Amino acid sequence: MSEILKSIFGGHNEFAAGGLMLMIFGGLGVYLHAVPEKLWEWLLGQTTMMITVTDDDASFYWVKEWLLEQNFLKRVRRVDLDTTIRNQGLALIPAPGTHWFWHAGRPFLVYFYRNLDPKGGSRRRTESLTFRTIGRSQSFLKQFVEGIVACHEKKTKVRLSLYVYDDGWSYVEGYSPRLLESVILKPGEKDRIVRDIERFRKARRRYRQLGVPYHRGYLLYGPPGTGKTSLVSELAARFQMHVYAINLSSFNDRSLMAAMNDVPPNCVILFEDIDCMKSGQARAAVDQSSGRPAAGSDDKKESVPGMGVTLSGLLNVLDGFSAPENVLYVMTSNVVENLDPALLRPGRIDYKLYMGQADDQQKIELYQRFFPEAGLGAAELFVETNRSVETMAEFQGLLLKLEQECTELDELVVKV
Repeated sequence: MSEILKSIFGGHNEFAAGGLMLMIFGGLGVYLHAVPEKLWEWLLGQTTMMITVTDDDASFYWVKEWLLEQNFLKRVRRVDLDTTIRNQGLALIPAPGTHWFWHAGRPFLVYFYRNLDPKGGSRRRTESLTFRTIGRSQSFLKQFVEGIVACHEKKTKVRLSLYVYDDGWSYVEGYSPRLLESVILKPGEKDRIVRDIERFRKARRRYRQLGVPYHRGYLLYGPPGTGKTSLVSELAARFQMHVYAINLSSFNDRSLMAAMNDVPPNCVILFEDIDCMKSGQARAAVDQSSGRPAAGSDDKKESVPGMGVTLSGLLNVLDGFSAPENVLYVMTSNVVENLDPALLRPGRIDYKLYMGQADDQQKIELYQRFFPEAGLGAAELFVETNRSVETMAEFQGLLLKLEQECTELDELVVKV
């Protein structure tokens, strides 16, 4: 090797030849040092299979539930306290690191990673679980996943998942909302909005034929406490759609665009209290005829961190080029008069439902749900004596208090 290098350099520069030899052998040394690691990775790839789940997916918490059911957890010496697993209170789960266990006659390694998400300088903690086992057949992994799902379904009847945005969508919880029949609206209102959603979900091909963006907007408006948010959750459960909740006060135009770009199809995007969007922020001029930003408007002002979402920024994510498809936009508002007309035009808001103060029939129906054995006369008397109560939320609070008093009275009678 040295003779070859000397011939290249004409035999006159032994220093250069020696330096080049050091570089070559140094590079070979580094490469050969990595051979065992590369060989190990290749062997793992040929003989094992793995599956990873991250904490931005609802199934991450299902896996945690499943881990709590496994006997190997009793032998783990490094554990963490966890309060994110529904109905478990304080739970002990494997600490970050590598653990092993046997399942279905096979050895498993589980890697639990926890780190700070560096995206955009965020300090949000992210977690993931990776399972690895011997074999190459995906059918076994499918059975493994089905076992986790079965464990979850056995423990709860979750039909709705809620996500919030914090430099990425994070799963908050899954819960079983009440049946849609338990939402008491005025006659016909519930059926009309359900039929409207059903028609929309059946019309995807027609939307494509017409070149119309496949999304539909709903506005639920009225005084606080009239059941707007409850109706959203129960409609989402009825149609098996996850809810992605957006609080506009914690966004600016850029972060709102990023959040909407990450929304999956077949979901409900909930904008609560849309009338509370900051009114004093910098905002581009909006052409009232089209609802689009006017020519020459200064869009740069819209994306200053901490300034909130501008009207034009909101309109862009609702029906701009990157607007999500196969979704329901649902906005709630206490004061609809505060909303800009550009936001209310068809294509952004297609269906409006006023949810006002409860009438006598709604109150009577709610009373009879609490006390089905009581007669109609008792319900009418209770409604009449509480005429000052206007919203369903307030009336429900009264019924809960009455139910508690009845329970305490029954317990007192038993003691006597």
